[in-house]
Amino acid sequence: MKRHREPEGWGALQPPPGYYSADGRPPDAVQRALILDWAVNQRIASGWSVESRSETQIVMVRGKLPNHVLHAVLTALTCFLWGVVWLVLGVTSKVERVALTVDAMGDIVTVHGPGRSIL
Repeated sequence: MKRHREPEGWGALQPPPGYYSADGRPPDAVQRALILDWAVNQRIASGWSVESRSETQIVMVRGKLPNHVLHAVLTALTCFLWGVVWLVLGVTSKVERVALTVDAMGDIVTVHGPGRSIL
């Protein structure tokens, strides 16, 4: 699987120390939700958006696929000249997905999805 390039400092995506209990106990559900919210805010600042969310997991997405219906209409109206533009957009556009999960110990686990979505 191809390695994804992450911004500098994202290898160990963990929140600052204030998010964990002082006595070393595993975080409760509220603390885990705060840890996950912190991780999501870090990703949103880099251009990601939330696709779906549960209590302990969030799927985030970055990028867009072209509007194929619009490009099909434009291709038909321009006697297939717009097809070249549509082809280039279809080949070069990509969508990245990542799932962020907070485990029972409060660690953030990152799982990368496929690099491209195929329709």
